[in-house]
Amino acid sequence: MDLERLRRALEIANLPSLLMVMYQLTGDEKWVQLPYRPTRTRGLSDHDYGGFSDSVQGDIRIAAEKILVAWSAGTPVAIAKPRGEKLLELMSCCVGEVVPSEFEPMMAQEMGFDESQRPDRNDVKSTNYAHEISGHFRVVIMGAGVSGLLAARKLQEMGVPFVILEKNSDLGGTWLENTYPGCGVDTPSHLYSYSFFRRKWSTYFGRRDEVIDYLRDVADDTSLEDFIEFDTEVTAATYDSARQEWALTASTRGVQREFVANFVISAVGQLNQPYIPELPGIEEYRGKVFHSSNWPKDLDVTGIRVAVVGSAATAMQIVPAIVESVSQLTLFQRSPQWIAPTENYFRQVGPDMQWLMEEIPFYYEWYRFRLAWIFGDRMHSSLQIDPSWPHPERSVNAINDAHRRLFTEYLRSELAGREDLIEKSLPTYPPFGKRMLLDNGWFAALKHSNVELIDEAMIAFTETGVLSASGLERSADVVVFATGFEAKRFFHPMEIRGRSGRSIREIWGDDDGRAFMGMTIPDFPNFAVMYGPNTNLGHGGSYIFIAECQVRYIVGLIEKMITEHIGVIECREEVNDAYNKKVDEAHQRMIYSHSGMDTWYRNSKGRVVTNSPWRVVDYWHMTHEPNLDAYEVESKIHGRAKESAVGGAD
Repeated sequence: MDLERLRRALEIANLPSLLMVMYQLTGDEKWVQLPYRPTRTRGLSDHDYGGFSDSVQGDIRIAAEKILVAWSAGTPVAIAKPRGEKLLELMSCCVGEVVPSEFEPMMAQEMGFDESQRPDRNDVKSTNYAHEISGHFRVVIMGAGVSGLLAARKLQEMGVPFVILEKNSDLGGTWLENTYPGCGVDTPSHLYSYSFFRRKWSTYFGRRDEVIDYLRDVADDTSLEDFIEFDTEVTAATYDSARQEWALTASTRGVQREFVANFVISAVGQLNQPYIPELPGIEEYRGKVFHSSNWPKDLDVTGIRVAVVGSAATAMQIVPAIVESVSQLTLFQRSPQWIAPTENYFRQVGPDMQWLMEEIPFYYEWYRFRLAWIFGDRMHSSLQIDPSWPHPERSVNAINDAHRRLFTEYLRSELAGREDLIEKSLPTYPPFGKRMLLDNGWFAALKHSNVELIDEAMIAFTETGVLSASGLERSADVVVFATGFEAKRFFHPMEIRGRSGRSIREIWGDDDGRAFMGMTIPDFPNFAVMYGPNTNLGHGGSYIFIAECQVRYIVGLIEKMITEHIGVIECREEVNDAYNKKVDEAHQRMIYSHSGMDTWYRNSKGRVVTNSPWRVVDYWHMTHEPNLDAYEVESKIHGRAKESAVGGAD
């Protein structure tokens, strides 16, 4: 082992993660006892030094060097796969607080410590049903983004024929479409990654271009592009009960095509159709106007006047990215956002940290576990409404009120000397009621002399600019709608018709989606949704983890259909109703139902339709293995048309 490299790496190592490595390599209990137990992480910090004194830090690094040199020389690993109470003890030690027992099986699987996990689904290929798989079962996946690529990869492993129908000319979904300045992930890169596919991320929070590169690498790894029909937008899908199949209509560059499938997976997500408010005067406006997801490739904002409509996640990335270039930036804010500090937002992952993650056993796994805990379920309990809390107008419980004080103090410190901005930027609703945002230079951007924050809605265009609700008129060469997406209008504008012939729109209306575990829907057999109703994470965590839960469940359903000669699998209506009743009851106890704010989480009747009320660990347990008791099941029709195929005819 290169000692010089090792010593440099140990100087910047995350010590709580490193201590777990040291324990696994040696089995020495001293590394999980005082004085080597890290303190609890505060906020979203990596807490690299674990709260240790300089002398204890030095002791850890000296001991780690000896242990790693011995390991590299051939000393066997003492505890390669800790489980049960021992793994719980290590997890709790690593984060400085008690990790509940229900996290143990989930994290054992995530970290590769679970030896009891079922083998790779490739084993299905060698069963007696190999002919059935190759000849008579087909899957259509709609969308080649994060969810669609994951579903395709797992079906590929299983040996099930499939095709991905993608409306764009390239893969990537929302990450392909959104090219606006500053676009990136607000989940840590090493957490916003598939569990089975690592990347040497260049930054701790991935930028858009690197996310696209990552998704392309995932696709290239198993040649998934060979199974994608690009420039092919699904316009309709209809279930045929007599044939136990779906018939899909799609348009490829203006040419209508037909596809059939035994099973359909919708991977179009919630963030694929831009929301643009209809405002008067747009026909007379002489400048450029567009949604943030349609940012013109050739647009140079240097020296021009830009108006940004909206102040949430997208605007918070755009504004700091362009503020130095534009001559004037006018920001229209209907309501302010709570913003958390984060030290890693623009930080590079240096070569020594890359080396640690690549070369030191178990380090990556423990570092990723810490991210999953810090950015995940540890926050969930603080979002529950305490009915006895005396200040419901500003917070929902004592911990939430403490968060409010912390974020308020941070806001005031960042905007010190600008009482006008503090007044406009300080929310009145409880923290986490809306999506919590990370400070990426937003407060610094607001203080620029060329920035004006107007804390009201834009209501109209003029010939040369825009008009606010109170009548303020501002000139603008470019107007950017950072107004989000039609997140509540699932499948829009596709026409999806189920067994009864009714469309999903007739059943759900425009904004009231309801699905069993967010995936399967009564009257829509052999159909599954990814990133469907009530699966968005509001409290934290990584959507990719949720996607992996969903794909494991959906592929499990498909495997049962193939191996048990099932032709139809349809969610029972009473099961769906009971599940959604629990969802609604849980949301009534959570911050997302607070009346003090308007949010895209809720529909026109006030029901939370996008967000999940569950912890990530709850959803993992719920989706770990499909139970056919939740479904109406029909045997496969014998002798049905053998010409059914994924491929469409022009």
